Amino acid sequence: MTSDERGDEPAAEWAAEHDVGEADAAALVGEQFPDLRGAPVTLLATGWDNTVHLVGERWVFRFPRRAVALPGVEREIATLSALAPALPLALPVPTRIGRPGGLYPWPFWGAELIPGGELAEADLPETGRVRAAADLGAFLRALHDPRLVAEAGSGLPADPMRRGDPGVRAPMARERLDRLARRGTWEPDPAVERLLAEGEKADPPPGPAAVVHGDLHLRHLLVGPDGRATGVIDWGDLCLADPAVDLSLAYSGFSGAARTALLSAYGRPPGPERETAARVLAVFLCAALADYAESTGRTRLLAASLTGLRRAVAP
Repeated sequence: MTSDERGDEPAAEWAAEHDVGEADAAALVGEQFPDLRGAPVTLLATGWDNTVHLVGERWVFRFPRRAVALPGVEREIATLSALAPALPLALPVPTRIGRPGGLYPWPFWGAELIPGGELAEADLPETGRVRAAADLGAFLRALHDPRLVAEAGSGLPADPMRRGDPGVRAPMARERLDRLARRGTWEPDPAVERLLAEGEKADPPPGPAAVVHGDLHLRHLLVGPDGRATGVIDWGDLCLADPAVDLSLAYSGFSGAARTALLSAYGRPPGPERETAARVLAVFLCAALADYAESTGRTRLLAASLTGLRRAVAP
């Protein structure tokens, strides 16, 4: 999920302007990459902004679904190859860049498949969650290293979605939760309400910006069956922002010993302002994911998102 988060009706938010099916993906890839002509094509995933196909059981091609996602596609193409060597988990590095053509008006790109499944879909035991959390903490420590701002941050926008500002995100989260409550999907929680009330009065965390993923939620961390984190995907919101923007997953994805392992591996106590911003964003992202999951019939994602809402306010 990215970009237009104004609280419009669902169809206006994630409805595809161009939805590339398997046959069209095969034609587009085969035309521009002759060595993949005739390779099997399988739909791998869809999201708010991209349709993703697996080609030849090795290559993952991402096709933007909405025009609003195109700046993010350009950032991924321009930045991920420089960022990947500095990080301890795999990134999808664009090595096959597709040009707009007659069948499809926008650029697209392919990268080698990263093994693993979405954290949202993983039924990990507690030991596995601790392992995944520690891996993510080490990854975020490397990603938020101040040196990366100079090395890979040139040209990145500065928190264009204001995700690091709890005063902006808290009322947006409330709108999402109200929508879920009207459907009977979410029972209002006093602890969540207290957090959002605190967030509405809070300032953005102080301190210098870091290179951040920008949209790090339950679908974008890949893990193996043993809990080992294998990669981080979907970098369309890559930007410069407060680290709270990425640390939100510490609160929506993990609790207890797992969260402690993540923050220990990260090595930098977030501080009260950053923790508030991260928790508020965790609530917003989980509420938006739950809205999307319910509206598109994704029952496992809905369950994971509602669990994430409860984790976001847990000690």
